[in-house]
Amino acid sequence: MKSKLLLLLAAMSLLLVVLAACNNTENSEEGGDEEASSNTEQNTSEEGNSASESETTEVVVDGSSTVFPIMEAIAEEYQKENPDARVNIGTSGSGGGFEKFAAGETHISNASRPIKDEEKAALEEAGIDYTEFEVALDGLTIVVNKENDWVDQLTVEELNKLWSADSDVTTWADVREGWPEEEIQFYSPGADSGTFDYFSEVVFGEEGGIRQDASLSEDDNVLVQGVTGSKNGISYFGYAYYAENKDQLKAVPIVNDSGKAVTPNQETVQSGEYNPFARPLFIYVKHSTLENESVYNFAKYALENAGAMAKSVGYVAKPESAYEEALNKLDEIAGK
Repeated sequence: MKSKLLLLLAAMSLLLVVLAACNNTENSEEGGDEEASSNTEQNTSEEGNSASESETTEVVVDGSSTVFPIMEAIAEEYQKENPDARVNIGTSGSGGGFEKFAAGETHISNASRPIKDEEKAALEEAGIDYTEFEVALDGLTIVVNKENDWVDQLTVEELNKLWSADSDVTTWADVREGWPEEEIQFYSPGADSGTFDYFSEVVFGEEGGIRQDASLSEDDNVLVQGVTGSKNGISYFGYAYYAENKDQLKAVPIVNDSGKAVTPNQETVQSGEYNPFARPLFIYVKHSTLENESVYNFAKYALENAGAMAKSVGYVAKPESAYEEALNKLDEIAGK
């Protein structure tokens, strides 16, 4: 009886050993499968993260708020014609746009003034080749409230008197005799804006700066709201924003280099009579991104339609030959 009990215990021990071994094998296999699965997911993630800009289907554009209405209109039409296309247009200002361009965050950069030397240097340091294209003409517009019936024209000298950092002007009477002693509210684009840079260069020169009590915004719509909401407001921005709100704003004629007070419009901007505030608008295209068909197709569409879209939003188109030349240059860069 005792020997049978010992045999039974031995058999049970052997069975337990076999079962434990099987369980370890299964766990090992499951662990291996989990590890393999984890490695596969990691590799897929790494492949996704390392996808080059030539593979993305979204076109990313940023920069000038002045150029934004043109590029927004172009993007809307492009996406209607190409439902699978994705175009993201930002408004960081010309300077902010170039920062993103140099950081590799965008394919195209919008600007309402030419690229600066320090911005060129940043792109060169980043190894980024690019080309500048003029897409339209703008008349930087100085505006006051619609109810302002005393400001009939301004000279560049008076603009300097109004806006300079060391200005002692607080009321309209400080600008010109006979104007009311009412306090002026100043609304200006922010320092990242190409419009701010252009205005500053024309009005103050390289050494000057803007008054410290001006309300600043990178959003031109905020500036529009500031002036429309204040009878004594004054601001400046791209002509398209004035055209969109002309029922509530008054464009101030500016005395040009011939001594003539000129109001901005399609004709005076095109002819250059509206000087010194008639200016070109730009897009900058990164060469390497043109290997991406999504970017190339959008850039081509933009240049093909920039003239028509510029007119539709209130800017001035360049001659058709200029756009044809730009398209040829784009194809040359893209190797088409």
